[in-house]
Amino acid sequence: MTPLETAHQPIRRAALIGGIALVALAVLAGLANFGVVENLVTEGDAQRTAQNIREAEMLFRYGVAGFLVAAILDVVVAWALLVFFTPVHEGVATLAAWLRAVYAGVFTVAIAQLAGVTPLLGVADTTGRLDADVLSKINAFHDIWDAGLSLFGLHLALLGYLAYKSRYVPRWVGVLVLIAGLGYLVDSLGRLLVPGSSIEAAMFTFVGEVVLMIWLLVKGGHVTVDESTSASPVQQR
Repeated sequence: MTPLETAHQPIRRAALIGGIALVALAVLAGLANFGVVENLVTEGDAQRTAQNIREAEMLFRYGVAGFLVAAILDVVVAWALLVFFTPVHEGVATLAAWLRAVYAGVFTVAIAQLAGVTPLLGVADTTGRLDADVLSKINAFHDIWDAGLSLFGLHLALLGYLAYKSRYVPRWVGVLVLIAGLGYLVDSLGRLLVPGSSIEAAMFTFVGEVVLMIWLLVKGGHVTVDESTSASPVQQR
């Protein structure tokens, strides 16, 4: 290994760690959200929702645990991408990392709402009040998570900018990541500013996240960065 290759090992390693963490995060969050929470919750029906969770309590607990691990992986990704994009602009890369880290904190607060559901399941309830509390906590989870996604959207927008300026990530990848970030911002702010908003832009713009994840895994471990200037030319092996 040449001295130049040795110098770039931290950046290459960060790319691989970030890519792997993103894959694990996507799988865990996807299973926890769509395989557990969305599968057990009946919108507007507290009794049915509470009964579903009682009948699949262990699955629900696994779902909460999956979300918590995903939040931890968000911090890992924030660190990895900070290392990877610092050669472009240290200040912007640091801000992007902090936005994702703070988002992970907000996400953890949201997950705490789900964790508060399980103590209610074993309590006898003849009035339906506890069932209403269960649904209320699940709704709070979604509301807090939605609010936190505005931070996540800003994080992605900054990553898109860094990728576009880097010259060691294809510019089209940067554009797609920026669009993904704008999608989350539109959704999050739309729900906040427009009551009953059903905008789901991120369902279409999330492609940028997937592209970045794949690129980090396939190409990120081979980049060569000229750190003498920011956004400098790069060769890929």
